[in-house]
Amino acid sequence: MDGIKVLMVDDEARMRKLVKDFLSIKGYKVIEAEDGEQAVDIFFKDKDIGLVILDVMMPKMDGWEVCKTIRRYSQVPIIMLTARSEERDELLGFELGVDEYISKPFSPKILVARIEAILRRRNATTGEVLEADGIRVDKDAHVVTVDGNQVELSNKEFELLTYFMENQGIALSREKILNNVWNYDYFGDARTIDTHVKKLRSKLGPKGDYIKTIWGMGYKLEVDG
Repeated sequence: MDGIKVLMVDDEARMRKLVKDFLSIKGYKVIEAEDGEQAVDIFFKDKDIGLVILDVMMPKMDGWEVCKTIRRYSQVPIIMLTARSEERDELLGFELGVDEYISKPFSPKILVARIEAILRRRNATTGEVLEADGIRVDKDAHVVTVDGNQVELSNKEFELLTYFMENQGIALSREKILNNVWNYDYFGDARTIDTHVKKLRSKLGPKGDYIKTIWGMGYKLEVDG
């Protein structure tokens, strides 16, 4: 993980310093931005940023707008920070393609663990290609095609589809999906999963119907015929 550039965006200098000091010890190169507009300028000028840590409540441009702007052009991992713990904020973050969502106050060690888990998943190479009736997932290239047409998925949508493809025909509880796809014990609302599944189905077109709802439990990928 040495040398990976992390863009830390927060209007509180104390918070930026806390995160920068901790990540620098771990070998990351941290670039700071104090508001949303500055964050967008830095992100598009510096082509090598490997991960963004983004506060929600900021002057000039809030975290949601920054996230939406970045997501129009990049699937760089994004971790959102917020002092608010309302479920609708968390759901909105995941809808916008946020990879992780951490409420303040938080432990810097937890933040580092989340960062390392995200980057580990992104950098893993297996040579594995998963296929199911026209749905094709190239894990190394991070590319999904449906009947030969490429489908743009967020990082979490990609990981969710991969998990379904690896467990075809198996009924998966929401808790199991959260713990495997999010890679940590998650105590939020199960609607996080429902939101992702809804968007994933939509992006897969008619073949999104292969993701079956198991009422009262979770989901299952089941190819017809």
